[in-house]
Parts: sequence; C-alpha cells; structure tokens
Amino acid sequence: MYEIISRDNNAKHARFTTVHGTVETPVFMNVATAGAIKGAVASSDLEEIDTQIALCNTYHLHVRPGNKLIKELGGIRRFMDWEKPVLTDSGGFQVYSLSGMRKIKEEGVTFNSHVDGRRIFMGPEESMQIQSDLGSTIAMAFDECPPAKAEKKYIIDSVDRTTRWLKRSFEEIKRLNGLEDTINKDQLLFGINQGGVYPDIRMAHAREISEMDLPGYAIGGLAVGETHKEMYEILDVTVPHLPKDKPTYLMGVGTPANILEAVDRGIDFFDCVYPSRNGRHGHVYTKTGKLNLHNACYERDDSPIEEGCGCPACKRYSRAYIRHLIKAKEMLGLRLCVLHNLYFYNHLMEDIREAIDEGRYREFKRERLGMMEEV
Repeated sequence: MYEIISRDNNAKHARFTTVHGTVETPVFMNVATAGAIKGAVASSDLEEIDTQIALCNTYHLHVRPGNKLIKELGGIRRFMDWEKPVLTDSGGFQVYSLSGMRKIKEEGVTFNSHVDGRRIFMGPEESMQIQSDLGSTIAMAFDECPPAKAEKKYIIDSVDRTTRWLKRSFEEIKRLNGLEDTINKDQLLFGINQGGVYPDIRMAHAREISEMDLPGYAIGGLAVGETHKEMYEILDVTVPHLPKDKPTYLMGVGTPANILEAVDRGIDFFDCVYPSRNGRHGHVYTKTGKLNLHNACYERDDSPIEEGCGCPACKRYSRAYIRHLIKAKEMLGLRLCVLHNLYFYNHLMEDIREAIDEGRYREFKRERLGMMEEV
C-alpha cells in the first residue's frame, strides 16, 4: 500500500507498506549487490545507520552463490540476516553494463559470466524465477537498458521489447507467487520506463505501462551517458505520465544534488553505488560537499568528518585518524568512510522528508545546493 503523507509541489513524503515492513519515502536504497555493502559493512551496521531498505542484484547472486542455494537457505533476507525490505534489480542493467559479453534476442539475453566466462541465459521468466528464489520484497521487471543516446530507431525497438518483457514478467511472477514452495508469495513487481533521451518515447512508454496497474514504476536508462540537465528534462516530461498513486523509482541515481532535484520532480526511490564506492576511495560526503581524506591538510585535523554527524565514524574518530588508516591501507579506514557516507545519504533523505512535511522543500533544496562545493 502506498500512502502520500504530505506534498510540497511535486515533492512528496509517502509511506509504502510491504509484507516485510514499511518504507518512508523519499528513500535511498543502500546497494548490497551480492548480499552485502562493499566495504565490510554488515546488516547490523545498516540497522545502526538507519537504513530502511537494501538493494541486491539478481544477476550477481545468480552467478554466485546461486539463487537455488539462497532459496534452500531461506531467501536473501535470511541469508544476509536482514529483516527489512529488499528490492532486487532484475539483471536488466547487466544488458547494458556487460554489453561486450552478451547477445540480445526476443527470448532474452545470453551473457558470458564475468566470473568464469560460462554462458548464462536470462529472459523475463528466468529473472522472475531467480528473484522469486531470492524471496525479495520487490522484484524488478526484466528490461533492456540501452545507452541513453542510442539512435532513435534502436531505442524504439528496445522499448517495444522491454514492454513485451514486462508483460511476460508480470505473468510469470503471478504464476510463481501462487506456488506452494515460493518464499514470498506477496512479492511485488515494479515496471520500468525506458526511452533514452527522447521525450516522446518516454511519455508514450510511461502511459502504456501505467495501464498495467503495477505496485510501482521505475525510470531506467538514465545516468548512463546523458547530462544532468538532460536527465532532469526527461524526468519533467515522464513522471507526470506515471501513476500518481504509486511509488516512482529513479534507478541508479545518484549524487546528493541529483537526489535533491529528482525529489522536486516527484521521485520516491533512489539507489546508487556512489556513497560506498567513494567511501572505499577515502572520499566522504558532508553538507558542503565531498572531502578527500587522502589530502595532507587532514593529517593533523582532530575534528570528525562532519560536526554534528551521528554516524559510527564521526561519533568516535577524527579525520586525522581515518586518514592515517587509509594511508596505512587498513580496512577499517575504508569501512568508516563507507559507513559515514551511507549514514549521510540515509539522513539526507530524512531531512528531505521533514522539509516536505513543513512545506519548505524548495527552500531546503536551494539551501543545500548552495552549500555544496567540491572540497
């Protein structure tokens, strides 16, 4: 169930209730691709930093350790000891990211595994079966994520195929949810809007898939080569053609600035590897921008990464100590940076929801964007 609590222009604070718990949106989904956040972050850490929902990847978990094994062990939530909701990406993004290792046909996509090179076939039915085995809260429909600026003819053909794949995904998940041995018989399916940077294709596809009355809708195929301005223009024309009474998810986005802008355009769900990836390189987020803790200016800096931050790193350790750990190649340094960044993102979303409730979101967005500088 999706309930809008408050609105401020197009920005909305909503509550999405699932069989595995309730998610307050706008929300950032912490990316646990293979069942864990890269950077030695455990599920207990995610609870400590106020994570509401985790994202896992169908393709990667299928490759190893295997969805059948995870099902045998009780599903992905039990496997990673995580009680809250999980969204599983369908493997569709790998159609884009593994473009040199795959072949697309109407039936589905044949990959060469990035781990051992073995041939893997995945179509809508296979993706739904894997996600059903994982027992995630939300399953994503299998789609093709084309390059944002591909030729229009290619985009049209790709979007038409994605629509056919969505219909097959819908029928298969309905079948799987009715089986006796299915882990989560209430698994939800989100459809995905595609169309590159072509407004007419985006709008038409949004209207078409909206007719299926799914529990939620995602906008995919952005942050894959287009400019931020182009991304925002696509959101401006696409979101109004998606259901107003369903959650909207912007896949693979993004920076704090991207999130602030997208919330203003009506987006509920976000995910991105930036906070964990940057943390593993010693780059940490603050309200005024990113800090590179490799820099010598932090060698004697006894202050926390950000004053007033309640994350595990800032509550106990200084910039100087964390910089020392990074320079000494101690894993703890990178772990603390990742924890800080995830906490920062989770609490940015909390501040966003509060600003919407108080009817001051535009002011909040301008203030935050004005503070952000690369430092």
